[in-house]
Amino acid sequence: MPNSVKFTINDRQLEAPAGTLVIEAAKRNGIEIPSFCYYEGLALQAACRMCLVEIEKAPKLMVACTTPVAEGMVVRTESEPVRQARKYMLEFLLSNHPLDCPVCDKGGECELQDMAFRYGVGESRFTEQKIHVDEKQWSPVVFYDMPRCILCFRCVRICNEGMGVNALGVINRGAVSEIAPNHGDHLECDECGMCIDICPVGALTSGTYRYKTRPWEMEHTGTICTHCSNGCKTTLGVRNDQIIRGNNRDRSGINGEFLCVKGRYGFDFQDHPDRLQSPLVRLDGKLEPVSWSKALEVVVQKFQEVKGRSGTVGVIGSNHTTNEENYYLQKFARQVLATNNIDHHRTGDVVTLVDAVSGSPAALATTRDLYEKKAILVIGADLALEQPFLSFQIRANYRHHQAHVYVVTAKPVREDNYAAAFLRAEPGAELSAVESLRDKLKGEPELVILYGDAMKGGAVRKLAAFGASLGIPVQYVPLVDYSNSRGAADMGLTPELLPGYKPLGLTGMTVAEMLAAEDLDLLWVVGANPLKNAKLQAKKAFVVVQEMFLTETAQIADVVLPAASAYEKNGTVTNVCGEVQRLQKAAQTMGAKPDLEIIGLIAKEMGVAREMGPWVPDKVFDEIRRTVRGYDIPVEAIMTGGAAQTMPVNGRIPIEVRVDSIRSAHDNLFTSGTLGRYSKMLNSVLEKRLNRE
Repeated sequence: MPNSVKFTINDRQLEAPAGTLVIEAAKRNGIEIPSFCYYEGLALQAACRMCLVEIEKAPKLMVACTTPVAEGMVVRTESEPVRQARKYMLEFLLSNHPLDCPVCDKGGECELQDMAFRYGVGESRFTEQKIHVDEKQWSPVVFYDMPRCILCFRCVRICNEGMGVNALGVINRGAVSEIAPNHGDHLECDECGMCIDICPVGALTSGTYRYKTRPWEMEHTGTICTHCSNGCKTTLGVRNDQIIRGNNRDRSGINGEFLCVKGRYGFDFQDHPDRLQSPLVRLDGKLEPVSWSKALEVVVQKFQEVKGRSGTVGVIGSNHTTNEENYYLQKFARQVLATNNIDHHRTGDVVTLVDAVSGSPAALATTRDLYEKKAILVIGADLALEQPFLSFQIRANYRHHQAHVYVVTAKPVREDNYAAAFLRAEPGAELSAVESLRDKLKGEPELVILYGDAMKGGAVRKLAAFGASLGIPVQYVPLVDYSNSRGAADMGLTPELLPGYKPLGLTGMTVAEMLAAEDLDLLWVVGANPLKNAKLQAKKAFVVVQEMFLTETAQIADVVLPAASAYEKNGTVTNVCGEVQRLQKAAQTMGAKPDLEIIGLIAKEMGVAREMGPWVPDKVFDEIRRTVRGYDIPVEAIMTGGAAQTMPVNGRIPIEVRVDSIRSAHDNLFTSGTLGRYSKMLNSVLEKRLNRE
């Protein structure tokens, strides 16, 4: 181990890199040193004094969170002086702390409570009257109870350093010090709730979870957030088939402890009163509830009739449905309905990049690369609002590794605050601005380039050529919008490409062309809302919609089939960086079925179930791994809650992308297409109401 030192902790001979903090060295070797204020990755505070340890030859007890290990150092973490000091510290922290554990939302998960049990603080020598301040509500999401606060400043640091928002600070001094918003009596921030999850006590509590249940009364399921394309893992707490809480405190996903407002609070669409729970069939001009068997009978009869007369069929898929559902849908469209008129809302140009960097399998960056690489270039994207986890990774890279960040955008963005250089460029002028950074970028040891929908088609090829001309290792992230936008493209949900980007001889219609086609006989829409801002020109087309809500598209349908949400099904999704992760069913809505099951039931009723194969997620994913280029990934990594990156860059794609079909919705932290419309919490925060996105 280079530049390492040898030392002893609790009579164990250990070794660690020079400069490692005692608390971290102990943790890496399975030795716990309790602390409240210390938090990995944040600035050191040394405020709580719970991590006091005994170090030989030191004149007093030392704090482990700021003391680095040294050659020959001898440390004791559980000696009697140390235990007594921690007990006295707890006694001090509890001097004003209300003893309201039975009603505190942190009960069962409180670090202060754990330490009180561990060190036996059964009585206090403080007889003064406790200081009391009324609880404050800073936003619909965040409540603050000052008497419970132990002033560890974790919340202030995660907001300032981790999120780059600076929404919290400290007011007053001494015993009456308290955390306060930096904008009067309310929060003006990302409403991410990181401050709540990082709080070691019950000072900060959640507006969605408070006084509802206890952690041991819920079932906890780790799944993937269904909103943006970053692929953050969220652990959903479910009671009686109702999702009550979301967090990722165990840091088990690619996102570690990070979640934005949508990942932590945007789950309430799941039990919205407008959720469809029964199939609907248009009878006498009006959608009426019917049984599943009746609805499937109507759908199958129409599918067979249109297929029998070789009618024109259009299929519109979703960037929220799973890889298995997208693969099965395109397979059904092409093999059963004999159509290549299949598409989805494309939000970024992945295809052109895959072609432009063919033969360079390392050209696609992972989310981890954004934390580790020496230089980052952001083109045409407001990452903090549109790709929050990617923005978080870049901020952490700058703080921990001093990465050089370069920004080329039309408007100011949060990355400007720590950029080595930032330029404003109008849409279409991005490449010229990037070219002006050539000399600076050539001096970097490596580079990751992230680009939005402003770069597509020929612009992407020019960008790839620019990257190749720098003479340094360059990786790319083509930004897309939704939870499985990347997977929808990978699975062939396009009219010109099969799964794995295999070109077709005869291409079909795009979404816009399907909606404009007056001779369309059948339109099948799965998990999308293409008629929100458009009209269907084929007046006689039979429309089948699989959806969670009665959207603009579902309202004109002839049959509406209630679909399960991402939190109610199993399967896999692929994030913006091509990392495949596993969805796990956390809850269930009565009457709704996963889209894969719905398509499978249609196949069964049409007598093509054997041709299509089983509609079981694991079986379909096995077929994907066998047949889709780049998806032969280690399944063990996914099934155990990890992520595995696909590798589609190993051959040319001889087509030109229809760039007019690529457009980002530019959803921000508080909007997310249809799902965002039906989330009461996302629509209740101040930033949404004041259009401060």
